[in-house]
Amino acid sequence: MAKGKVGLGRQGETLAAAALERHGFALVTRNWHCREGEVDLIARREWEWYFFEVRTRRGAASGTPEESATPRKRARMEAVACRYLGEETDDLDTPWHLGFVAVAMDAQGHLLRVTVYPDLEGEPL
Repeated sequence: MAKGKVGLGRQGETLAAAALERHGFALVTRNWHCREGEVDLIARREWEWYFFEVRTRRGAASGTPEESATPRKRARMEAVACRYLGEETDDLDTPWHLGFVAVAMDAQGHLLRVTVYPDLEGEPL
């Protein structure tokens, strides 16, 4: 079981990375930072880029991971993705997506589910 909020977040990111790989994504980097903010996981699938926010919740008291995705966070994710593509890639015309991985655990820290949303507006895999 993860200790504290940071440990829970890292555990969630590890579970999310494994789920992405099972769904055919190639992990490029974790926790990429710039002045606009940070993105938890950057991955590729075929020729497209994916920028994932990972939200991990333990127990029902704090709501579902999906409920924690706010319009403000989406705007920051978009700014970070644009910065990454501008600084780290040569092809700005490559399709890219903002995604979300929801990791839910029970109150004791046992995994209930890992749900991957390749697009914030779309259906889960």
